[in-house]
Amino acid sequence: MSDPLLVLIDERSALLRQVAELGDFQPGSISSPTMRCGKPSCHCAKPDDPGHGPYYQLTQKIDGKTVTQSLASPAAIRKAESEIAEYRKFQHLTDDLVGVNRKICRLRPVEQTAPSAQEKKRSKRSKKKSRAK
Repeated sequence: MSDPLLVLIDERSALLRQVAELGDFQPGSISSPTMRCGKPSCHCAKPDDPGHGPYYQLTQKIDGKTVTQSLASPAAIRKAESEIAEYRKFQHLTDDLVGVNRKICRLRPVEQTAPSAQEKKRSKRSKKKSRAK
């Protein structure tokens, strides 16, 4: 029978290889809102008209702030979709990697070492009685 620790280490190595093989990735979401211009004579002012657009946008959180970027061309939309898909793969792989590492940490034996000089100098409990009542 094979050692479960070695099997988990091999699994972790395989996950790390998969992470290294990922392409460009970034978090975010793509939306395609439609707009109304506000001119009363425009077609978008009619109640059943969808409005102008859709205009594709990439929205991300960067340093705690929501940043929205316009995606002008179909190529830019495809590129952003591909990068977001790669980011989702990255998230799944890192979740799996953390799970495998937890199992490795539980299975790996604790190494006993001689106490260091600092550990030997631990302070002793005071023999004074507390005056608090």
